Amino acid sequence: MDVVVAGLFSLGVFLVIFVPVAQRLLGVRFGVVRMVLAGAITLSLFSPIANALVGKPPYTGSNGVAIAFLVLTTLCSMLAGLVFLVLAEALVPTGSLPRARDLRRDLSGRIARTRRYLQILRIAIKHGLGPYLRGRRRPGRENAAGQAELARSLRLALDEAGVTFVKLGQVLSTRSDIIPGSVAAELSRLQDQVSPAPWPQIEQVLTEELGAPPHQLYADFDSEPLAAASVAQVYAARLRVPSHDEDGRRVVVKVQRPGIAGIVDRDLDIVSRLARLLERNTDWGRSMGVRALADGFADAMREELDFTVEAGNMTTVAAGRSIAASNDLVVPELYPEQSTRRVLTMQRLDGVGLGNAREAIAERGLDPVRLGRSLFECLLGQVAIDGVFHADPHPGNFLLLADGRIGMLDLGSVGRLDPGTREALQRFLLAIDHGDPVSATDALLEIVYRPDVIDERALERAVGQFMTRHLAAGVTLGAAMFNDLFKIITSHDLGVPPEVAAVFRALATIEGTISRISPGFDLVAASRQFAAAHVTDRLAPEALRRTATEELATLLPMLRRLPRRIDRIAAAAESGRLGVNVRLLADERDRRHVTGLLHQALLAILGATAGLMAVLLLGTPGGPQVTTSMTLYQLIGYNLLVICAVLVLRVLVLIFRLPRAT
Repeated sequence: MDVVVAGLFSLGVFLVIFVPVAQRLLGVRFGVVRMVLAGAITLSLFSPIANALVGKPPYTGSNGVAIAFLVLTTLCSMLAGLVFLVLAEALVPTGSLPRARDLRRDLSGRIARTRRYLQILRIAIKHGLGPYLRGRRRPGRENAAGQAELARSLRLALDEAGVTFVKLGQVLSTRSDIIPGSVAAELSRLQDQVSPAPWPQIEQVLTEELGAPPHQLYADFDSEPLAAASVAQVYAARLRVPSHDEDGRRVVVKVQRPGIAGIVDRDLDIVSRLARLLERNTDWGRSMGVRALADGFADAMREELDFTVEAGNMTTVAAGRSIAASNDLVVPELYPEQSTRRVLTMQRLDGVGLGNAREAIAERGLDPVRLGRSLFECLLGQVAIDGVFHADPHPGNFLLLADGRIGMLDLGSVGRLDPGTREALQRFLLAIDHGDPVSATDALLEIVYRPDVIDERALERAVGQFMTRHLAAGVTLGAAMFNDLFKIITSHDLGVPPEVAAVFRALATIEGTISRISPGFDLVAASRQFAAAHVTDRLAPEALRRTATEELATLLPMLRRLPRRIDRIAAAAESGRLGVNVRLLADERDRRHVTGLLHQALLAILGATAGLMAVLLLGTPGGPQVTTSMTLYQLIGYNLLVICAVLVLRVLVLIFRLPRAT
């Protein structure tokens, strides 16, 4: 027992000295476990190395020689510990293993994710998708029958896989730019309807989120859901209001299903793994950029799980100029006091779904063309002017209200466009109105990602043919228009940003929505009318004068300084004093990077020099005898060899750490 205590005490004392010295020599910090193991290795090798260099005790040499051998033995044993640290860093980088306290907590989650991952793979193989996962077959190279079979198999597999994969299929069904049209059409049949969760579970979510049971916060709450989807369920309720308003405010409450966040998070991890697998093993996965698609889908799903995002979307869309300028559209009022991350309370709008509203429109004597134009102009205004638009305008997300207006629902999915993209879209609409394929091509190239090399003449001809085919007077706008536009984009290797793809998807969807109430509606004429009414406002004299004034106010300070600067440059050139000062590496980060590279190069040179000198000294015969088996040249050579090893190890450990640092 005393021996064990003494050994642990010696190890502790040694670590107090070894840890700072080792970290100073290698220039990085290591974890406690690695340092303890390295210290133990150093201590355990001290005696064997000393016996190998000096021989077994008793030692009969001088004190000076003894000190020299003690230093050499210490350096050699410490070198073994340093080698262990560098090898550990190379094989198992710091941070690659979970912490001990996190390992136990994450073990069950890792097992569940692995089980789910294998389940998804079994579902894919069951429906015949295995060859596509391994890269043996490519979706775009299938014939019509093969694409139909692929579309059906993919739909069945996604439907069986559950909520996250159903929504993934719904998103893919809108991306005709990257998947075949037949596959997109088949995936559009996926329905996000499930059996409702029991009321006690929903009541618990409401109590946890709002701080009290629903019967205390609402004047009335119907426990039977109006609708049940995989992510949330919707209930009818009435708010508590002052006593003079006995009817109360009728609302709908959207409640997130219990436990859905964990399921979605686990499935998103599976989607990310499958995306990495497809991009690594298949050519079509790399060409489609499936990892970027998976990342964008994951971000959208996580936003959908946070109802505060939808609440912000409702507020932003309701405050937009397009809704404010329209007398035919309305966004439900939000009640933020009864809304959280998992609960959303909003005004209840009663009406008929727009998909089944044709008879109601005829009975009330409403003008379907005016309603369709209002709906289309509102969406175009959100896209081209507001920059925030409804990204999923299918008929189920609109209601024909009793007063003849259209209610806009489900703003959990919205698109956002930056000012530059909005301006390019406005120019694109203006070019369509003027029938100008050259201007339309220029605007299109500002909207999409353009490759390094592009045949602009061929692209202009393709856009001109597209405008002649689909944008002529009397031509019916349909899904074929957007499919042809996507074909032009993909055939010229143009990349579609996700937000722009959302615009095309919304326009294609709104066409189908409007056709349900006004089959003969001319979207081409409506687009030109919108461009003439709104986009050309930028060219009006008052708008041009305002723009010129704003630009002049920005440029005026620079213009006032410009004559003096020109005079100074001319005077310096006349007297031969004109020069240009360029500061290389002005950024501190650049200086640190170059300094680090120089340090590593210097350490490598010094290590190589020390190693070369050590080899020369160890191979030099003769010299003063320090012991019967070692000369002074050899003693110095061994020390230089240790110094060489330490310097090389320092360079190596910095190299191993560099990728994570950058």
